[in-house]
Amino acid sequence: MGRNIRKRRSSMATKAVAASAALALGGGGLIWANFYASAHESNSGQNSTKAATAAAQVATISCPDVGQKLTNVPNGAKQGVATELANLDKQITEAYTRLASTRQAQTNDAGFVQNAITGPLKEKRAATIDRIRINIQRSGGQFNSSLSQLAACTTQAANTNAGQAGGGQQQNGGQQQNGGQQQNGGQNNNGGQQNNGNAGQAQNGQGGNGPVAADFVDITKVQANAQLGVGANGAKANGNSGSRGTFTSSCGTNGNDNHNTDNVIVAPGVTNGAHHLHDYVGNQNNDAFASDQELAGAGTSCQNQGDKSSYFWPVLRVQDGSQDFDQNNDGGGKEGNVGKILQPAQAQIKFVGNKKGNVVAMPTALRIITGDAKAFVNGNANANVNWSCTGFENKVQLETQYPICPQGSQVVRTTNFQSCWDGKNIDSANHRTHVAFAQADGTCANGFKAIPQLQVRLVYNVPAPKLQNGTVVQPYAVDSFPENLHKPITDHNDFINFFSTNLMNKMVNCINTGKKCK
Repeated sequence: MGRNIRKRRSSMATKAVAASAALALGGGGLIWANFYASAHESNSGQNSTKAATAAAQVATISCPDVGQKLTNVPNGAKQGVATELANLDKQITEAYTRLASTRQAQTNDAGFVQNAITGPLKEKRAATIDRIRINIQRSGGQFNSSLSQLAACTTQAANTNAGQAGGGQQQNGGQQQNGGQQQNGGQNNNGGQQNNGNAGQAQNGQGGNGPVAADFVDITKVQANAQLGVGANGAKANGNSGSRGTFTSSCGTNGNDNHNTDNVIVAPGVTNGAHHLHDYVGNQNNDAFASDQELAGAGTSCQNQGDKSSYFWPVLRVQDGSQDFDQNNDGGGKEGNVGKILQPAQAQIKFVGNKKGNVVAMPTALRIITGDAKAFVNGNANANVNWSCTGFENKVQLETQYPICPQGSQVVRTTNFQSCWDGKNIDSANHRTHVAFAQADGTCANGFKAIPQLQVRLVYNVPAPKLQNGTVVQPYAVDSFPENLHKPITDHNDFINFFSTNLMNKMVNCINTGKKCK
């Protein structure tokens, strides 16, 4: 059996007395210096001025995502490769922590970041990528030599701005079939920079690594941008054509505090492989060490006991100065994920059909990841984010900013998963290419088969943050890899199918015959 994954937070979150949101060492958080203050400190000589300016501009570290470039990993190499990919993530986290805690040294020495952080990081990454090569070749696989060129990382500036309210924030508008969106190989083009709020503002979140004021927008001031057909229950199924039925599974809101910082899909066998905390509903045995056999035999929080699937997503926290159970844990406060964990008021899990035709059953143990936890530094190629407020879902869907909802309105996270499957594999080397989004007309390209589309709608009671003098007071944010600064674009969702054969067949029949079932 896997290790016990249920982490119970204390019945009352301990209130922190910290006077500054950036002071987090005592609680296990990260140091985040005021970049712009550093840039204006009195220094003698031109070199000191240049160094101070450089320090002011560096917000985070951006590294090519090696895992997204993998196309074929032999079975015998999968565990070794997963371990090394997790090592790459850990190296970035450690480098980011050093970046965030050495602002004065960066101010004094323009070459500090290169010499003390990104240079050594490149050497570590090169050695790790070579171990990936060895694992693959030892198992008879072919290694793409271009991966060896992905060792170098860059720093990402603090002074790029988030998208303007109402402009270009949602490409897919939460539409039911996300027409034509492709699964790109995670190219590292720093395309996430346009989503970066001004990370150098005086307040940078309770943990020192975001969010910032530019990450928020008053939803009442955003121009309508949502596609028609998105309503209070998420995206509607398929209009007047195709497979129009729905299947709903009620699995609770994680009221039993089933959390961990693992990700058995991306980092099996690696503790804290996610570097942020997940909520789990459905399957109650999901941790880094759970086998498919253990997941199939586990208990479930779903009302229909035939659904033992695992549904998991990063927790949402309000940074109100409190400390939750994981304040001093890896993946929690130690990595900048701080504040009070919010339990969803609602967690709606629904499967819908395909606008072109019938769907086929999902295979047991099918894994689907949607969205990109590293989208801020990876770019938006795999981002799949919908933020809104109750009463606004059919008007406004946001990608790059968190909504500030009016009184009486709740925050909503909606995720529509890929709904085309290659018909053979339950996973792929980069955990993406075995599934894809349908094209605009519902067609599955490349011979893929239409499967039921999972839609997850999470609703939260969140105290509305306040924007004051360029800072945000009592912000909320999703947990993230520390170097991704809690940006809203990094929201993501995960699913592993463990429906019983009978219940999966019932789902497919309901969807294909236009019924509403649960």
